[in-house]
Formats: sequence, structure tokens, C-alpha cells
Amino acid sequence: MKRISRRDFISMGTKGLVGGILISGFPYLLREIAKNGIAARAAGDEGLERHYWGFAVDNEKCIGCGRCVVACKNENKVPWEPEFNRTWVERYIIGEKEEVFVDSPNGGRDGFQNFPPKLGIPESEVWKSFFVPKLCNQCDKPPCVTVCPVGATYLTEDGVVLIDQQHCIGCRYCIQACPYGARFFLPEHGVVDKCTWCYHRISRGLVPACVEVCPVKARVFGDLNDPAGTLKTTLASKRFYVLKPELGTAPKVSYIGFEKGVR
Repeated sequence: MKRISRRDFISMGTKGLVGGILISGFPYLLREIAKNGIAARAAGDEGLERHYWGFAVDNEKCIGCGRCVVACKNENKVPWEPEFNRTWVERYIIGEKEEVFVDSPNGGRDGFQNFPPKLGIPESEVWKSFFVPKLCNQCDKPPCVTVCPVGATYLTEDGVVLIDQQHCIGCRYCIQACPYGARFFLPEHGVVDKCTWCYHRISRGLVPACVEVCPVKARVFGDLNDPAGTLKTTLASKRFYVLKPELGTAPKVSYIGFEKGVR
């Protein structure tokens, strides 16, 4: 029988120890990979690349059809009850005296009536009407991350705020902290949920489901690090705004063409 030297014995023990650590820590490693925002290209042989994702909504194009809401629910298995939405569409109606009326029946998933019966002013006194799709703003300075007591909400290096639902304790502090109403509680699972810009898709080189189905291309997704990309060129040619800039959250959803009164 071949004798094992002391050096070989130590080497074998070290390899076994490292292998055990890697196996037992594999779920943690996967979580850290997501946190770092590292995703392989779809081609597989082009190596790794670093993105910094952004989003634009063109309110001059949106027709309020609600296809984006339906696609989001189907893609991400969001409950169909109207209080559960990762993305939704609001209709703004502005009167001649600058009255602002906002509605979003069923999150806008079924479209909108020609004229809401509860408006309170005659249709002849309506100055303008337009649609505003909303979703998580994936802030650069997200208050939801700051208030989470267990680190279940975190910001990836490629600019997306995610929730580790295995660590979420359902305290709902993040829901209260979000100034955009982008988070909701799932009572069946006891955790918080929200839009992720379809992180499972964009990490594979696909666009979010809501972007894919929009019939008028009102939603634009892209890499803010790519000066020649669709998102950067769109923003360079249009005047755009962000919601509630005074809060200092640095949202990464830009709106093109919305009017005064949008919050």
C-alpha cells in the first residue's frame, strides 16, 4: 500500500475543507453574485460586462392599453387582485382651472373608460388628459434599503434594487419608506414584493416584459453606460423629468412629456 506523506495529507485535508465551504456556502454565493450585478452575456463566450440599467417612459406615446400591467403579472406571477401591482398605469385629467383628477382602475390593466363618471367637471372643461405608467424607480439613493433592518432589500452594482424574500421578515418598513408607492405586501407569503425591472430577464440579455409588449414603444429600457444605446439616445433627444426630485432619492426612471401635477 502506498504511504501518504505529511504534505499530501495536509493538501488533501485543505482541498476537502475548501470544497465543503463552497458547497455549504453556495446559496450565499449566488446571492452575492446578484448583489454585485454580474451577468454573463447571452452568447456565453463574450465574457462578463458591467451595465448600469435605466428606464424611460414616454407619456406622449402611452395609450393606456394596460398590456404592460398584464404582461408584468404573467411574467412575475403577481396576484391579479388590483392592490398587487409591480407596474400600473395612471390617467391624469387636468381641467381648465388646473384641477387634477387621477384614476387607475385595476391598475390600468383593463384600459380606461372614455370619461370617468366621478370626475365632477363636464368633459367640455377638460384641458388635457394623458397616461402615466409607474413602476419601481430603482433609486440610486433608495430609502427602502436604508430602513430594512435585516438587509433583505439591497442595491445591486448594476443599479437595480432587489428583495431577498428568503431573508425578508415582512416588517413593511420599506413600504412606508418608499415615496413612490412601488412596494406591496404579500400576505400569503408574509413578504414584500415590487418591480425588479424583470431582473431575471435583463441578466440574460432580454428586456423587461412590460417593454417587450408595449405596442407603441412608450417604455424604453437600456444601459446608462452605453452612450450609443437606445435609452441614452432617447434621453439625449428629449426633455425628461423624474418623479419627486426634491426628495433626493435619485430615481432612474425618466419621464418624457408629462405635465404639471404628476406625483
